[in-house]
Amino acid sequence: MTRTQKTVFILVALVALVLGLTVNKVLSGKGQGDPTALIDAGIILLPQSRTLPAVKMVDQDGQPVVIDELKGKWSLLFFGYTFCPDICPTTLAQLRQIKSELPKEAVDKLQVVLVSVDPNRDTPQQLKQYLGYFDKDFKGLTASSVEDLQKLANAVSIPFIPADTSKPNYTVDHSGNLAVIGPDGTQRGFIRAPLNNQKLVAQLPVMLQRK
Repeated sequence: MTRTQKTVFILVALVALVLGLTVNKVLSGKGQGDPTALIDAGIILLPQSRTLPAVKMVDQDGQPVVIDELKGKWSLLFFGYTFCPDICPTTLAQLRQIKSELPKEAVDKLQVVLVSVDPNRDTPQQLKQYLGYFDKDFKGLTASSVEDLQKLANAVSIPFIPADTSKPNYTVDHSGNLAVIGPDGTQRGFIRAPLNNQKLVAQLPVMLQRK
């Protein structure tokens, strides 16, 4: 075998090895879904999970909750408030519709959590009544102070601007993005607003298969 033939042989072997590794990676990662499809659906997964701060909150039933113990299911955290005129009712209606179209095994792994950015008006009773208009299984959380809420919102990179509560019928500036919390209680990523119902129905079950 000449030197040229040896060189060609080595190059062909290297190409075959690279192709084999690539195919194996694609096949072995098949259960994780196509990252491009997830991103196209607005699902942005973090390269490393984030630990949530131990913020003390109260749920819609008046029961104490420590946010860093939010475990057992995948959670979609939406920062909003019950007096919101536009983003909140639209987003919650979309989440209700998306949930209704997901397979049961996906629904069983998922929960929607509204974190109030308006503790001045959003009592547990108010949250429960409001969420009941959308889905009785949607959860609501509030805190005793805006500072605690900001600590959580900043930790998951979905900040809001506290309102001037001295003004009548005040509104709160906040994002429509969702924080994705894994069943281990850490933040795994985001879902960008505006929500695309059709794409999320297709890709959320893929996301929920992750460990």
